[in-house]
Amino acid sequence: MANDCVNRSSNVNNPITPWRPTAQLHQLELRARLIQSLRSFFLSRQILEIETPLLSHYATTEVHLQSFTVHESASSKPSGYLRTSPEMAMKRLLAAGSGSIYQIAKAFRVGERGARHNPEFTLLEWYRVQTDYAAFIAENIELIESVLQPHLALQPAQQIRYRDAFLHYAQVDPMQDSVARLREVFCTSHDISSMTIAMEDRDTWLDLLLTHRVEPALPRDRLVVIRDYPASQAALARLCPNDPACAERFEIYLNGIELANGFHELSDATEQAARIEQEIQQRKKLGLVAVRADPHFLAALQHGLPDCCGVAIGVDRLVMLAAGVTTIDEVLSFPYEWA
Repeated sequence: MANDCVNRSSNVNNPITPWRPTAQLHQLELRARLIQSLRSFFLSRQILEIETPLLSHYATTEVHLQSFTVHESASSKPSGYLRTSPEMAMKRLLAAGSGSIYQIAKAFRVGERGARHNPEFTLLEWYRVQTDYAAFIAENIELIESVLQPHLALQPAQQIRYRDAFLHYAQVDPMQDSVARLREVFCTSHDISSMTIAMEDRDTWLDLLLTHRVEPALPRDRLVVIRDYPASQAALARLCPNDPACAERFEIYLNGIELANGFHELSDATEQAARIEQEIQQRKKLGLVAVRADPHFLAALQHGLPDCCGVAIGVDRLVMLAAGVTTIDEVLSFPYEWA
């Protein structure tokens, strides 16, 4: 294998079909060592490594994610979907009594391509049973620091509540300020006339402020945990018992890059079914591809999901940070365009 990293733009314009990897050999070696470090962490804690199918009969219901469709023949009817996450299948194992589990898994998402995104990517997804929210956050800080410390000098991690992060870095109150105020702050900071944008979805404005105002301003020399998201962004998380306006959801950042998205997992089958149905109806309103709820997942919840916390960690981004590179192509053998 050649050690030289092929420039992506030169390959695209090259009349000769590109065939070399975009990652240098030493980056692929680093990737292998980092993945081994992840496995060693879980082995030392006697957490079971498992595998679940890449192919499912059910697409994601999440509004902001789109599944790749698989066809067995020229028929227009889909025969399956590539998973956007191994979460549903792993929770079926948890409900069956697997105990704490992890998986280093491929996932696939339509339309996600950029400096930090490839439509096919690698996730570390793991679940710890019989733990609490605070302890699970602390264990994930320990995990990420353990694999990055050999490559980066990190200061002690910092935790900040979602609301406090917005107050400090964006000068808005995400729980109280009006949509008009959120729109005004975002548009002013980007020199855009707020009169030209009529969007009224509150969480979309919060997401824009998070990615464009909060994330770039986070400390650059340590892991930063943003925790206790608004209940409207709970996804698969439980609501905070002492503050139902917030959810027990957290994200972990380094250098403004999101590395992890975790939850104290919702185990109420009725509430989970209602949230999934709400997502399905929202997809219809937005004109997205119609999808169905996964009955296997719902049946597992009805049987009973143990009290657990779970998180998805971007392995490619961990390697990027350890390697000190700025694009995901530099840590992949072959990105989407050349696979």
